[in-house]
Amino acid sequence: HQTHASSTAHNMVTSCALLLQLSMALFTLIPSMGSRYRFALAFQVTPSSSSFVRHPSSSSRSYSPTNYLQKQYKSSAAVERSTFRRVRGTSTSTSTWMTSDDASSQPVPSSPTATTDLTAYQNPNNLDDQVFSAMSSDGGLKVTVATIRNLLNDMMIQHTMNPVPGDAIGRSTLCALMASNGMQEEQMFQLSMKGEGPLRGCVVIVTGKGEARGFVGNPSLGDDFTLREAVGTGTVQVVKNHPDWPRPYNGITAIRHGDIDRDVGIYLAESEQRSCALAAATSFNGILCTAAGGYLVERLPDCSPETMSHMERNLARLVEMDGGDALPTNLLLDGKTPFDIASVLL
Repeated sequence: HQTHASSTAHNMVTSCALLLQLSMALFTLIPSMGSRYRFALAFQVTPSSSSFVRHPSSSSRSYSPTNYLQKQYKSSAAVERSTFRRVRGTSTSTSTWMTSDDASSQPVPSSPTATTDLTAYQNPNNLDDQVFSAMSSDGGLKVTVATIRNLLNDMMIQHTMNPVPGDAIGRSTLCALMASNGMQEEQMFQLSMKGEGPLRGCVVIVTGKGEARGFVGNPSLGDDFTLREAVGTGTVQVVKNHPDWPRPYNGITAIRHGDIDRDVGIYLAESEQRSCALAAATSFNGILCTAAGGYLVERLPDCSPETMSHMERNLARLVEMDGGDALPTNLLLDGKTPFDIASVLL
């Protein structure tokens, strides 16, 4: 009986020792795996042979952090606003985006006037505020263009704003209107730029009906600061809600540029997985807004490589036509309307 008890005790001690060793091995392995995972997500890889900005979780893994640092994407703000931000799962392979056997026979998108009479949507000299959206003929791309000069001037008068705060709320309103285009009338879209700069934040709320309102923390901020200095570092926060939803949708990313439109473009790519090219800007003469507009080009799941190449060429042509960094204000000042800009893109 004593011999059996000793054997049992010895087996229990041996089992406990093995369990302890396994536990120590697991605790050693798990942190190292987690650190590698976080490290991989922290890098944004940009292949030099493509004008896309590849999402950190993209399917391509052939670019090391060292190569990324050596080949970091460097371009002007105008070129970056005409570059698509690539999101998870995108690929240059045709088979990834084709939904049927005859998808490759889809025509390259052309001007919207080729299939539909859109004279009712033309807005000569941008006299009216307008949000115009269109899709490519193969359904692979959506283009949204907006002009809100009158709305921005009303906001500045009501809040006694100077040009720098006016530029901030104008860009934020444009981004919110374009990013929320197509949602239900009862839905609400709130965009908040929670920066640590002297602007003290900017909040804009839009609805599916096209209604917009907003405010900045310091409307009397002078021209001693640039927009990037006024916004500062912080976060881009988006809240979407609907009366029938049990709880609102919340998204957040970091402010990396401070010029609002590029930061919102990064938010759409990283938080909502929307591959897009976004630009929004304003132009002032004293305290009077003379132009306020922007465009949002979104890549849809069934977009073919041929359609994307066509759009990239058109985006480059649009940058040349504008000739400035504040896209697309020069085009708006020249009399180009949202319909005209959409026609150039498509």
